[in-house]
Amino acid sequence: MEEQRKIKLYEFQKKIGINFNNLELLNKAFIHPSFSYERHTGNEENNQRLEFLGDAVLQLIISQWIYEEFPECSEGELTKIRAFLVCEDSLSKISKSLYLGDYLILSKGEELSGGREKNSILADTFEALLGAIYLDQGLEAAREFTMERFKDMVGKLKKGIIITDYKTTLQEILQRKSPDRIFYNVIKEEGPDHDKTFYVEVKWKDEVLGRGLGKSKKEAEQHAAKEAIDRLDKKYKFW
Repeated sequence: MEEQRKIKLYEFQKKIGINFNNLELLNKAFIHPSFSYERHTGNEENNQRLEFLGDAVLQLIISQWIYEEFPECSEGELTKIRAFLVCEDSLSKISKSLYLGDYLILSKGEELSGGREKNSILADTFEALLGAIYLDQGLEAAREFTMERFKDMVGKLKKGIIITDYKTTLQEILQRKSPDRIFYNVIKEEGPDHDKTFYVEVKWKDEVLGRGLGKSKKEAEQHAAKEAIDRLDKKYKFW
């Protein structure tokens, strides 16, 4: 690893308050698959395996946390809360607050297409980073890191400020006015299979109420529903 890269990673460690025993592991957390594909190296040379592990660690930490914080919630409600917390939008916002994009190692093509600012890449990088923290520092360190980043969102959820299921909320709003069905349509898909983005619009009474995008159709639908709620709220002041 080049000295300049080491210096940059040392700065990042100070920012998050964690000193890695294995600096190469931290570095790998920032290597996007496009870079290894460009270099024709194997999967062990990018952050995909760390992302896989980090996703599981994140699910465990968040699941236990909200299980304890929301004793009144059913299994289904806890599932919705967890889905909100670990969605691409939430993870990318946390990544941006940590400036993870500044530390990414990308292919030339991904660099030119604005990869450092892509929500999907930033969300994946957060999970890879968490996987690296878990391997290098253990579960408790990963838990402390995670809870510090999510505490504001969990606090708002406890106060009932955040809606966790926009599709259900939108349906409830519209059914007060009419029983007409709501339709979610995929209007576009783009990107390779390992990093596909879905574009969805939500229609009601032949009117497009909102549009959204996400790494999955379900996530894109939630974003479309949220935009629809925001627009309806400005028009009718539901809250």
